[in-house]
Amino acid sequence: MSMQFGIILTPRSAAEWVSTVQNAEQQGYRAILLPDTLNTPSPFPSLAAAAAVTTTIRLRPNVLAAPLRTTAVTVREVAALQLLSDGRFELGIGVGRPDAAGEAEKLGTTWGSAAQRRARLFETVAAVRAEVDPAPRIVVAANGPKMLAAAAEVADRILLAAMPQATEEDLAAMVRVVRDHTDRDIRFTHQLVGVGDQLPYWTTTRLGLTAAGLRAGGAAGLLDADPIAAAEVLEYRREKYGIDELIVAGESARAFAPTLARFATSS
Repeated sequence: MSMQFGIILTPRSAAEWVSTVQNAEQQGYRAILLPDTLNTPSPFPSLAAAAAVTTTIRLRPNVLAAPLRTTAVTVREVAALQLLSDGRFELGIGVGRPDAAGEAEKLGTTWGSAAQRRARLFETVAAVRAEVDPAPRIVVAANGPKMLAAAAEVADRILLAAMPQATEEDLAAMVRVVRDHTDRDIRFTHQLVGVGDQLPYWTTTRLGLTAAGLRAGGAAGLLDADPIAAAEVLEYRREKYGIDELIVAGESARAFAPTLARFATSS
């Protein structure tokens, strides 16, 4: 399979959302992804609006926090999105960010222990596959060994939820954990951290990271500004590790555009 690309976007207004998602489709992105937090618009209605004004691009929360909804609620919302998108929905799901327990409390749901959150994820995935027709592809976000092993059992694809500083060796180790726990040919997704010296605002202000520091540490998510060099690295990881999808923050889309265009030209 060739490299694929998704873009993380959030709505700011109705008109802006229509033009943004249509532009993403025209630029060659395969999927639109939305975060699932109380500080951003709810992903299900946002993706439904995107579905209404696009025809081919796929729609995915990145990622749905399993503890924030009951299994029945998630099944109902997924079924609606599959209907409204003509089967273009993909269920990106995880056990929730470590700091999101307060969000569960505000929504009146139980956060639970790490083991309980993994159990909720298993339950939700099983119910979606059993009750939604057609069943969407399941993309599970995973980082540590326990979650990677759990994801290997149920995911169609795994988002390697590595820290921005993660190196090539870190990604390889995560892939090995998954391969050790399944014989299925699971493919992997990784998130772009930056391009050249361009980093998203959140990465620099909230995390205090710099392009120079990430480059010196060998951060795998920081790609070369030269699109030829960047494309070579991505193709190498696709062939060696099965990392055949890269997701790009909307803020990084302009810096990444030359690399995206290179793949569009070669396909």
